[in-house]
Amino acid sequence: MTSAQFVLSATRLGCVPFVPEIRLHQVPDIYALWEQTEREAGQTGLDPPFWGVAWPGGRALARYLLDHPAVVAGRSILDLGSGSGLVAIAAAMAGAVSVTASETAPLARTAIGLNAAANHVAAPVCVGDVLGSAITPAEVIVAGDVWYERELAARAAAYLDRAAVAGAHVLTGDIGRSYFPRDRYRHLASYDLPASKALEGHEVLRASVWQVPC
Repeated sequence: MTSAQFVLSATRLGCVPFVPEIRLHQVPDIYALWEQTEREAGQTGLDPPFWGVAWPGGRALARYLLDHPAVVAGRSILDLGSGSGLVAIAAAMAGAVSVTASETAPLARTAIGLNAAANHVAAPVCVGDVLGSAITPAEVIVAGDVWYERELAARAAAYLDRAAVAGAHVLTGDIGRSYFPRDRYRHLASYDLPASKALEGHEVLRASVWQVPC
């Protein structure tokens, strides 16, 4: 089975809650998808398949970009930790001139391409982990749900700070996780999003969009 065949067989194409303009290949149960991914690969200990879920910070960012297209229209975009490609696709739909997705998981890259095709936008150029590198040239950098783990959050914060100093317009979306340095960022918008109680423990989650000050 090819990676595209696996993604298509393991997911269902449907509208994203709160961002119905966008359709993604999604799953209701990421843990079942995780087990299926490991069975298909014939190994255990793989990273969770984050690409199979539209996470709340990404949905908040996607909603913000679609409602405020001037933020990205005619500009180059880098989507950090792209996952399903939700925010990258929203940027493309809002008029971005070019979109790059930073994503290390091979299946996620496959899902990003399939999701872009489902929404009739060009597939983003996919690159690997950029956090330890020089700033990737982009006029706008977006980062949804990158604050869930201490080490990743520290690396993301350092990269986004450098990007802002270099002149990029930097936005992030999150539900206020403990590793998110909210006191350093400027609040732009908040949304109450429908959520999966089984996955996230709530039926509604508040997610916000923040800007990294220059």
